[in-house]
Amino acid sequence: MHTLVTGGSGYIGSHTVVELIGAGHDVTIVDDLSNSRASVVDRIERITGYRPAFVEADVGDPTALDRVLGTRRIEAVLHFAGLKAVGESVARPLRYYAVNVGGSTNLFDRCRDHGIRAIVFSSSATVYGDPDVVPVTESTPLRPATNPYGSTKAMIERILSDLHTSDPSWQIAVLRYFNPVGAHPSGLIGEDPRGEPNNLMPYIAQVAAERRPFLSVFGSDYPTRDGTGIRDYIHVVDLARAHVAALDYIVEHGGWRAWNLGTGAGTTVLELVDAFQRAANVEIPRRIVARRPGDVAETWADPTRANQELGWKATLTIDDMCADSWRWQQFARSLE
Repeated sequence: MHTLVTGGSGYIGSHTVVELIGAGHDVTIVDDLSNSRASVVDRIERITGYRPAFVEADVGDPTALDRVLGTRRIEAVLHFAGLKAVGESVARPLRYYAVNVGGSTNLFDRCRDHGIRAIVFSSSATVYGDPDVVPVTESTPLRPATNPYGSTKAMIERILSDLHTSDPSWQIAVLRYFNPVGAHPSGLIGEDPRGEPNNLMPYIAQVAAERRPFLSVFGSDYPTRDGTGIRDYIHVVDLARAHVAALDYIVEHGGWRAWNLGTGAGTTVLELVDAFQRAANVEIPRRIVARRPGDVAETWADPTRANQELGWKATLTIDDMCADSWRWQQFARSLE
């Protein structure tokens, strides 16, 4: 198929482009480069031997999307484009609703007019809020998000559900990620945040590389095995492969379907730090600080539905995630 990947030069999008190419799909990337680099396309070509088409554009721009969709035989869309910093979303909620929700509705509207009905949406486990029971299944009740970023994911899910209800010819996959980490084993693409990282793994990596002086561990008094929060970390390559499987599924079966993507196992903050120290063979300076408002003690996925329906399973370990992140971090320093 010829797939359009919005946000395809970003972290998860770029790894998914690699897997789509490996599965034989043609790919066009649309990205406004607000949190990524155009050189990612060169590195995707180095990894795969195939150069995806690239268009610098905002998914909120209907004219730009019409130009892309009207000149290419796009058959499916994998939608990653959007803002993702939780703290920034609290400070600038209107921007997040305008970009994430407004950009998505514009994209779906243009897809409808161009006869494209297959959508794979990059959602998040934040739609579950603070669940009462773990592991989290797809039947776990959705709860109001604790921040505007999470609210935008829940809103877009609802929009896609309503869209399918109004017209069952839409083929929609909603993928609820837990905690993506790691990098491509080539070391050529990975998470490359601009400014201070918002996520744990890239922050650990930057401390290991002496780009930052120490890691702040938010809370050591949670009711967990070492007092720090537990999360389900999933290797970004495993995550990317799930997108290809989800695309195949909806094209064959149709409908609207949601899947949790995780390993089914939880790792504490300190366990992740220890694994990174082993991978990089360095000491990670750390300081214990107060809990952050809104953080939950523990959450991890039950990925049974994805295992059974998609024929997909996360196979890469925490040690793989840390080793690949460290390899990428060493390369990323050359990009500065």
